[in-house]
Amino acid sequence: MTSSADSPASTSRMPVLYLSHGAPPLADDRRWTAELAAWSAGLPRPTNILMVSAHWEEAPLALSATTTVPLIYDFWGFPQRYYEVTYDAPGAPALAADVAKLLRTPEVPVQHDPVRGLDHGAYVPLVEMFPEADIPVLQISMPTLDPQKLFEIGRKIAPLRDQGTLIVGSGFTTHNLRWFNPSASADAHAPTASTEFDAWAREAMASADVDSILDFLRKAPGAREAHPRTEHFAPLFVSLGAAYESGDLTSRSVIDGFWYGLSKRSWQFN
Repeated sequence: MTSSADSPASTSRMPVLYLSHGAPPLADDRRWTAELAAWSAGLPRPTNILMVSAHWEEAPLALSATTTVPLIYDFWGFPQRYYEVTYDAPGAPALAADVAKLLRTPEVPVQHDPVRGLDHGAYVPLVEMFPEADIPVLQISMPTLDPQKLFEIGRKIAPLRDQGTLIVGSGFTTHNLRWFNPSASADAHAPTASTEFDAWAREAMASADVDSILDFLRKAPGAREAHPRTEHFAPLFVSLGAAYESGDLTSRSVIDGFWYGLSKRSWQFN
């Protein structure tokens, strides 16, 4: 299977992304912002974008506002300019209806939060990748952190790809804030647990070892140090489910390296 980023005109099916989204100061990192911009430039233009962010856990599964509402500045202690960023993307009511139809069952309700805006896990990368803010965006919550259940959510929403929806899981490939030291260089040497987990994730993804990825807490070196809490790796499982087809999973690592010790590795699927 060929990545649609390599031949965007060859298929109408949208790829699926998992990206490390960074904190608001990502906007000041010229290298990383350039990498995100170059990535989006190679993608087919989406009809709409469905975001799964590490920063929204809510059960039952919830859908964000389908009109343009203010962003959620869900961070503290940063300079004022980071609280003045805007991203007035159109709402996506038709996408919300399609997501609800695919996911809702008598046992699994889907709720709608008409006032919830995009959190920084959604808008920080979107500002860099689609700065015109002219593509409708919907965010969905993670109702659980269970890898298999998130994977199944991804599989259920996979048909949206054929409608031009870009499904994006937004987290961080390693995420231990004890490593984050803003007084040091962003390029400072990463902790061993971060580099070992990153190398394992790279190899597991290259070999399409979905079972090991879903069981990462037992299979990956330094997993519990790289992810003291797993919410930043969890969006990957939705992306994996949406990309998985007939036991085959084709991916490529688009961005790698470390930022204040955290792995910013990001993948594109199919």
